[in-house]
Amino acid sequence: MAIIKAFKGLRPPKELAPKVAARPYDVLNSEEARNEANEYSLLHITKPEIDFEPGMDVHSPQVYKKAKENYERFKREGILVQDEEDDLYIYAQTMHGRTQYGLVACAAVSDYMTGKIKKHELTRPDKEEDRMKHVRITNANMEPVFFTYRAVPEIDEIVTDVVERQAPEYDFTTDDGIGHHFWVIRDQAKIEKLIDFFAQIPATYIADGHHRTAAAALVGNEKKENDPDHRGDEEYNYFLAVHFPDDQLRIMDYNRVVKDLNGLASQEFLQRINESFSIKEMGIEPFKPEKLHTIGLYLDGKWYELEANEGTYDDSDPIGVLDVTVLSKSILEPILNITDLRTSTRIDFVGGIRGVGELQRRVDSGEMKAAFSLYPVSLKQLLDIADTGNIMPPKTTWFEPKLRSGLVVHSLE
Repeated sequence: MAIIKAFKGLRPPKELAPKVAARPYDVLNSEEARNEANEYSLLHITKPEIDFEPGMDVHSPQVYKKAKENYERFKREGILVQDEEDDLYIYAQTMHGRTQYGLVACAAVSDYMTGKIKKHELTRPDKEEDRMKHVRITNANMEPVFFTYRAVPEIDEIVTDVVERQAPEYDFTTDDGIGHHFWVIRDQAKIEKLIDFFAQIPATYIADGHHRTAAAALVGNEKKENDPDHRGDEEYNYFLAVHFPDDQLRIMDYNRVVKDLNGLASQEFLQRINESFSIKEMGIEPFKPEKLHTIGLYLDGKWYELEANEGTYDDSDPIGVLDVTVLSKSILEPILNITDLRTSTRIDFVGGIRGVGELQRRVDSGEMKAAFSLYPVSLKQLLDIADTGNIMPPKTTWFEPKLRSGLVVHSLE
């Protein structure tokens, strides 16, 4: 059963919240972070290399030390102020007129270690270790992870009641047009009910932030093993997460661009594809698939619809049904000789938020030779894969909007 916990969050004063709020550390590079950051931005803690000259090794001890120094300064200067009581919080985001409401609570390290927090992606040890160092030196979860769970009407009712009865603590719109709304739940009766309802949920799921989740849980477990006086109620037994009901979330497409055709001429390439797909020329306008087992191909200034033949997919297999699997097994591996999506330098990935026009632009510029637009994975597919213990291929899901970091921080002290 899922464990959640109220906590004394560290939060910015209302007037500073829009300035402290920052995009997650892993969606922007150092140069972008340096350009985005104002003096109050959490990026000074999550990407502290921005306080050094460009070119600084982001994994150097000085950079991690700077994260700690900036975190202490933020607390000292009142940029982050700790709540006096253990609270739960609601973080809602509005994009394109649609709002999703997440419950901000601490998740249990033990739930991750025992598999009650389910994952659908593999993590890279180097990226895990980077965030583990960050958690160790700050002794805090600076950024929340993005969880989902199968919706529970009683939880929705409590969240709706808070939203309708209380004015939001924070309410602002970022430059990308995303609305951010944040409430504090101080009512002890509501907090206890929410904890009890989550205790009846068999599992929660990592939607986005597998590396941050792994790092937070592994450091918590590390602290437990190194604490001879461990009791079980220490803050290090928990980490920061925002829990969204599955029926409020949407997964966007995650597309591919390739640098070459593995020595094939365009016509040869199309002939090889025709062995596994029905090909239909679609013209010059960007093409976005509207159903499963249909893939868009952009090549030599034209879009093609590729409809997968029977036998190229397996609708009874949680992995075999995915179009990213169909693309890899029928085109990327046998025709283009791209066998490892994690290490190949001949392929790149483009999140659906950029639109299929971005695929066309990258090919037309000469940077890439061809592009593939994909039908997005559904939440049901993601949950089925996690429930069966399977792992999705790399770069399969793209969630939007991204959570802004800095609205609340969880201290492990």
